Amino acid sequence: MPTHTFRELETAAYCPRKLYYRRRDGASEIPDEIESVRRLARDYERLLTDDAALLAAPIEVGPDEYRDRLRGLRERLADWDALVAPAATDAYLEGKDARGIAHKVVAGRDGPVPSLVFAGRPPEDGVWEPQTVRLVAAAKALSWERERDIDIVYAEYPAYGVIRRIDVNARRAGVYRRAVRTADSIDGPPGRVRNDARCKPCEFSDDCGVQTRSLRSMLR
Repeated sequence: MPTHTFRELETAAYCPRKLYYRRRDGASEIPDEIESVRRLARDYERLLTDDAALLAAPIEVGPDEYRDRLRGLRERLADWDALVAPAATDAYLEGKDARGIAHKVVAGRDGPVPSLVFAGRPPEDGVWEPQTVRLVAAAKALSWERERDIDIVYAEYPAYGVIRRIDVNARRAGVYRRAVRTADSIDGPPGRVRNDARCKPCEFSDDCGVQTRSLRSMLR
């Protein structure tokens, strides 16, 4: 069984039917606006001091709040220096079950740690479940390559000035394994998901045929 990409496993956790359509249509290019947000993760120190760079940056909070958040991270994160000056960027990793790009591999205090950069909004705590799958996939792939346990991974949301240290615990590993099984099992279009807000922004919604209904319409 060939390995899955990190993105495929993330999509399997989000919507198996979406993964089917992505496989059918082939890989799509990453939009420029996502790349521009990801680049912020390499410029934290500059954004702390360069007013012009900060004002031009695609951030989603006010400049003062953004800098307050970065200062808090610098004081709180033991691996801050490693995150702003990673040992490798856009590193290709290939493990037993998954392969893909780690946006950073940092030389953490306890060994190498992958970090993935997300362009969207973080949840109040932790990370979104599909992102959990992608993060665990990166940690396990790096673990496979380095032949050592990788028990943590970083999730960066640079548009919001948020970085979270995520433990690769039993629950998250279970979510990852479930996504691997889902990706393994897809050989035709899975069942449709109904009444789910995830369908609205999906690029395949027209082909999929999912019909979402408002709460008001369902109460009639």
